[in-house]
Amino acid sequence: MRAMTWNVWWRFGGAWREREPAIADVLAEVQPDVVGLVETWSGDGITQPQVLADRLGHHQAVFAPTSLPPAPDPPENPSQAGIEIGLGLISRWPIRTTEVHDLPHRQRPGPPPTALLATLDHPRGPLHVIVSCLEWEPAYAADQLAQSEALAALAADPRLDGDLPVLVLGDLNADVSQPDLAPLLAVLTDTWSLAGGDPGAVTLSSALLEAPLEATKQIDRRIDHILARPGRPGADLAARRAFLAGTQAVNGRHPSDHFAVVVDLDV
Repeated sequence: MRAMTWNVWWRFGGAWREREPAIADVLAEVQPDVVGLVETWSGDGITQPQVLADRLGHHQAVFAPTSLPPAPDPPENPSQAGIEIGLGLISRWPIRTTEVHDLPHRQRPGPPPTALLATLDHPRGPLHVIVSCLEWEPAYAADQLAQSEALAALAADPRLDGDLPVLVLGDLNADVSQPDLAPLLAVLTDTWSLAGGDPGAVTLSSALLEAPLEATKQIDRRIDHILARPGRPGADLAARRAFLAGTQAVNGRHPSDHFAVVVDLDV
């Protein structure tokens, strides 16, 4: 099973229409079975996850709004007006059910950030996949830790037990060495490391023209993750390959300000 997670940078940067074909091309090349999207969009009766799923063919998609990052107010350009920021999931297998869980946000004002939990109809049984994005600003560090704890509790819920692993995909805004992810890594495995991925890999690179250099806690780190736990206590979890995608510029512009993470899991 090929899992992928990608922060696709919403309609930020002023050239989202130019970037979107490159995003679709990367997905077509990688051919993932499951994709978690962060900073994806919904508006004008369509969603980006569905547009991308349609281009892949034989895939389903779902979108859930979230408040991280907050939409610009006022909009930076007309194409952002009335467009939601959210989480997305694209799946090769039918999406049977979805749940949207609010995450803690005592420090940051406004609506809550969320986690999208989807149950997929995998041939070997229900496959539970969670997509989320956590707080990143140092001023709201307590929120990020509380969100990590809430996401860990959701992933560890025994009602998700089964024959297949439980997956958590998303931009968690910390790398595995930072304490913000400790609650998640207490119950989940970093599949990048499990698969022998490059320990020096970064998903938010300062080498990109669009790099948010002000994100000093995250820049030049691997902050986008595919975490997993076995479906049952004592079961094995195996991953055989991990690599980055979306690392090449197209006509001088990268598809996103983040690179995508791809991991091949044994099920």
